[in-house]
Formats: sequence, C-alpha cells, structure tokens
Amino acid sequence: MNNFANILTFSRILMIPLMVASFYIKGEMGNWVSFSIFIVAGITDFFDGYVARRFDQISKLGAFMDPIADKLLIAAALMMMVAFDRIEGNSVLAAIVIMCREFAVSGLREFLADLKVSVPVTYLAKWKTTLQILAIGFLLVGDAAPEIVPAVLIGDICLWAAAVLTLYTGYDYLKSGLKHM
Repeated sequence: MNNFANILTFSRILMIPLMVASFYIKGEMGNWVSFSIFIVAGITDFFDGYVARRFDQISKLGAFMDPIADKLLIAAALMMMVAFDRIEGNSVLAAIVIMCREFAVSGLREFLADLKVSVPVTYLAKWKTTLQILAIGFLLVGDAAPEIVPAVLIGDICLWAAAVLTLYTGYDYLKSGLKHM
C-alpha cells in the first residue's frame, strides 16, 4: 500500500464496521451517524479515483480493491437496513436484486479478466450506481429526516429504479460476457 489512493480505498473498507455499529445507536442519532459514515466513505471513493489519476498513483492493488470496497459498503448498508427494518416489505426484493447483480457482475468481471477481456462500465451502470447511492442515503436517514422530506418514500423509489437498472445492466454485462465463454 504505497500510495495515498490505496490508503483511501482501505479506509473505506475500515468504515464499514463503524457504519454497521452505528445501527445499534438508539434513536435518530443512529440514522444520522450511519448516513454520515456512508457520505464520508463516498467522498473517499471519489478522492481515491481522483488522486490515483491526477498523481499517477494507479496501481493493480487499487484497481482490484476499489470495486470490492464499493460493493462491500453497498452490501453492508443494504443488509443492515433490511435487518433493522429500514428497508421492508416488497422493497427487500429490490435490495436482493441489487446485491445479487453486484456479486454476479463482479464474478463475471473476474472470470473475463482471466481471459484478458475488459468489460467497461457503461453510462447506464453509472446511473444505476447514482440511484443506489441516493436510495441508500435517503433510507439511512429514514424517519430521522425533517417531516417535509419524505426520505423513506424517496429512498424506496430510488431503490426500485436502481433495481430495474440493475437488472437491465446486469443482463447487458452477462450478454457481453457469454460471448467469451
């Protein structure tokens, strides 16, 4: 871990247990703490990519660990929100779809990497990620949001929109990957 970008990536992974622990803080404070940790982790995600490109600190370790850190953060947030009933009812299905796709695409990318086949991130997949982050942010705040902001409703809508894009982009990646199998 010889560069600052890698340190930022690993710090994001280290924030995950803190975010998980924040779910055990009683009351609205727990919502805001988990949201804050998620935001800080998101900021490190932005800066590790920026630093790596700007200061030519791109490394194989960083390229490998960055998407893993992202997926671990998303998975931990979704699992904890389901466990603590911040995602409930039919919206649990959307969370499951998102998690399954994330791990399936990761496995596909790893398989294809062994074949020296690159699967670039699509523009639509970036929108999917944006919707996931918005959904998780709103759902982490949840009922602690000011009354004027229907955070749970906005979070659920974004979660379902992300799930739909998740299915579409997942199918797209699978279709591309099957050509090489």
